[in-house]
Amino acid sequence: MIAVNINEIVGDLESDNVILAYVDKNLTDVEARSLGPTLRNTPNVLDVTFVSREEALENFIGQYSDNGRYEDVDSTWLRHRYIIFVEDVALVAETQQALKTIYGVATVNANLKVAQGLVTVRNIVSGVSVVIVAVLLAISLFIMSNTIKLATFERREEIAIMKMVGATNSFIRWPFIYEGFILGIAGSMAAFAALLGIYGLVASRVISNESSFITVVPFSTVSLPVFIVFALIGFGVGVGGSSMALNKYLNV
Repeated sequence: MIAVNINEIVGDLESDNVILAYVDKNLTDVEARSLGPTLRNTPNVLDVTFVSREEALENFIGQYSDNGRYEDVDSTWLRHRYIIFVEDVALVAETQQALKTIYGVATVNANLKVAQGLVTVRNIVSGVSVVIVAVLLAISLFIMSNTIKLATFERREEIAIMKMVGATNSFIRWPFIYEGFILGIAGSMAAFAALLGIYGLVASRVISNESSFITVVPFSTVSLPVFIVFALIGFGVGVGGSSMALNKYLNV
């Protein structure tokens, strides 16, 4: 869930990292507006928003309204421009080069350093998440395997007697596999309940803090996939751990 929230924050920052394409000043207003479909069809472009020179001037004056000397600025000094939103921030450099080749586009501005930084953060978060999940999964398998091994060791005489009276290997294995299944599912459901409570507590604290800039993903939006993943991992760890312990420590 930490990784999900970090990815969500990075995604919001990526959506704010836009490209500005300035229109050639020699184009008429109609020609400038007609560039929209061409820009939108450029690979990796998600959407475009046209900003006229008049709108750009209003925005500029609004940002510097305390300075009266900008009130007399003529809009013709500025250029029409397009705000371009991309699908993948990792391809900003390629998208910038593609936009520069379009007729009627004078200059294209993109903050490549910020884009690269966001990609790096996203890759680090994804990599760390995979490593953490792999380590915890290995620990779970180790604990489950040893739990079943101890249960097998305590019942070794019972197993020997069953072998002597003709019990098959599958007949001996199934109780342990079933036990591992119950332990795995019970453990996964307990973990899901703990996650639900802890995440709800932390999320409420973050949301109640008005000065926090961090957005929290509602647990309800990911509860079903998380529940399914927990159940599948509990099943896999329980049954897999039992099978590993039996195959390694039992001569049946």
